[in-house]
Amino acid sequence: MMKNIFYYLTALLTGASGVLAFSPFDLWGFAYISLIGLLLVAKIPQKKTALWATFCWGLSFFSLGVNWLHVSIHQFGGASLIVSYLFVVILSAYLALYPVLFTYLIRRFHIEKLAMFPVIWTFTEFLRGWLLTGFPWLQFGYSQIDSPFAGLAPLFGVTGLTFFTMWASAVIASLLFALFKSPRSINLIVSHSLMLLVVAGLSYLASYKTYTQPQTERALTITLAQGNIEQNLKWDPQHLQNTLDIYWQQIYQHLGKSDLIILPESAFPITENNIAPLLMELQQTAQAKGTEIIIGTVYADRAIGKLFNSMIVLANAQQPYQLDNNPNRYNKHHLVPFGEYVPLEQLLRPLGTIFNLPMSAFQAGDRLQSPLSSKGFYFTPAICYEIILGEQVRQNLKKNTDFILTISNDAWFGNSIGPWQHLQMARMRALELGKPVIRATNTGITAFINAQGKIIAQAPQFKQTTLTQKLSPVTGTTPYALFGNKPLYILSFLILVSWGIGWLVERKIKNSINHKIR
Repeated sequence: MMKNIFYYLTALLTGASGVLAFSPFDLWGFAYISLIGLLLVAKIPQKKTALWATFCWGLSFFSLGVNWLHVSIHQFGGASLIVSYLFVVILSAYLALYPVLFTYLIRRFHIEKLAMFPVIWTFTEFLRGWLLTGFPWLQFGYSQIDSPFAGLAPLFGVTGLTFFTMWASAVIASLLFALFKSPRSINLIVSHSLMLLVVAGLSYLASYKTYTQPQTERALTITLAQGNIEQNLKWDPQHLQNTLDIYWQQIYQHLGKSDLIILPESAFPITENNIAPLLMELQQTAQAKGTEIIIGTVYADRAIGKLFNSMIVLANAQQPYQLDNNPNRYNKHHLVPFGEYVPLEQLLRPLGTIFNLPMSAFQAGDRLQSPLSSKGFYFTPAICYEIILGEQVRQNLKKNTDFILTISNDAWFGNSIGPWQHLQMARMRALELGKPVIRATNTGITAFINAQGKIIAQAPQFKQTTLTQKLSPVTGTTPYALFGNKPLYILSFLILVSWGIGWLVERKIKNSINHKIR
């Protein structure tokens, strides 16, 4: 009994420690500590105890890692503090099932081959990012963006970095097992150490490889407007005019001075349809000053009667703004469950305010859409949550894409760790795709990110301000931008086939021996 309590405490502590690897803490080494803890509890002799300990690991990791969700549920969804935290725990309990599946699989098939641990982890993480629309938050690869191993990202993306992190953790965990269980297994210890050092060295060297070069002869002066509108006031009709005044003032300050001004997600808390005349007037004024504007809007498509979280361009000479049938528009594809749409809404909406957050009735745009065009440059867009979906962003990247543009409203999550984790993921998109990322937000963290994933300019959080930067596109591309996760999945498949053949041969030999004994 006391031993089980020790196992559960180990799982809870190592699970919680994993959160420290991510922003805003950025202690990337804790990713390995956390995963080693998971592997140790997964090897507990008693299967039932191992599965429950793994569940504790996942519950601890996710409860702390996504605790920022309670802010929107409590402050803006009207739920009590207890209910909001209960929702986070329930979600975390669901997410913890994927590490439990990982432990179940390695025990069910008696996995000992080191390369199989990251293969199985990659499979369970794929499921977590896909089932029920997916929630691929807190992949350990993100925590490595400032580590010596970040050079793997342009090759294999964040999924490859996660694969490496689990593989390295499995090597270290196996060394610990060898030292404590069989100190004389010096060959095993040496071989494992050499494998780890070789891969770590190669990934470190890869971080010095540059896949893209800036086109300094082409540049845009871009201004990001951060209105800092409080979320509890944003959708208040009485505060609409104040919001319009704030953004109008920020726009007019930079007309004629900046080539492009970008406003955040749903900058104006009213449907675009209701302010179309104002937008047309703004377009004429901006065009006369030689400045173009990109704005996040709420668009009601009258032809199909649906609401979209949208992004539009004003004052573009080739494609002037129009409300309907606008070719220079992007409609958000991947919507956030409960925040932007409610699954089984006829059943859930009557249950209370928690299922009736403001603007939770959006429809999804197409998965693949054309880049936005402004000042002769092309922007692959991603609205808020979509920037964490690496494959979706990659697939929307076109040959003529100059920049990745993401707009967001992280005011939903207040002064929590959520916006910092969100920014870290935006940085990863820049690194793995080799494109500068422009991030415009309502309350922060507004930033310009270069093609190496480094922040080159950042606005302070919770401040009404603008951020201006001269930015050049890049030439070249990264292997990940070309091939995505295919090389990693092929590698994983080959490892799986190799292990499967060995597993079948071993079973056949054991069955043959048992048959002879009988």
